[in-house]
Amino acid sequence: MAEQISAVEARLAELGLSVPEVVPPVASYQPAVIADGVVYVSGQLPFVDGALPLTGKVGAEVTEEQAYELARQCALNCIGALKSAVGDLDRITRIAKVGGFVASVPSFTGQPKVLNGASELLGAAFGDAGQHARSAVGVPVLPLDTPVEVDLIAHVR
Repeated sequence: MAEQISAVEARLAELGLSVPEVVPPVASYQPAVIADGVVYVSGQLPFVDGALPLTGKVGAEVTEEQAYELARQCALNCIGALKSAVGDLDRITRIAKVGGFVASVPSFTGQPKVLNGASELLGAAFGDAGQHARSAVGVPVLPLDTPVEVDLIAHVR
């Protein structure tokens, strides 16, 4: 008998996406922790098959459009971390907060547009429960010289 997939995974499949395995931590932390009905997902980098597709700063080596796609991949990796913690993604009742970090040149001010890649994917995957509060912060450098990192806080039943 085939494993039942969640409605979230079905919506992602309609977009041609599947939930990746959780990315192993690159330091001393857990990818996701549940406390009192809240799931805290550690910052996720845009790994695809264990590698970063791009490195560098947005506004220099990386375009805003490329960074948008990287933020989308970060959100997909966040979903993978969520699934590793809760099992069934349909147990997520709300994506409450998304934090986004964009390594960019000082003159770049499009961080919110970059983070729309993550926000729009979460909205498509979780529907109304994917609408969230968000921060979009420009930083000088991120781990492994990745251009984008995304973390989130979600509620689980």
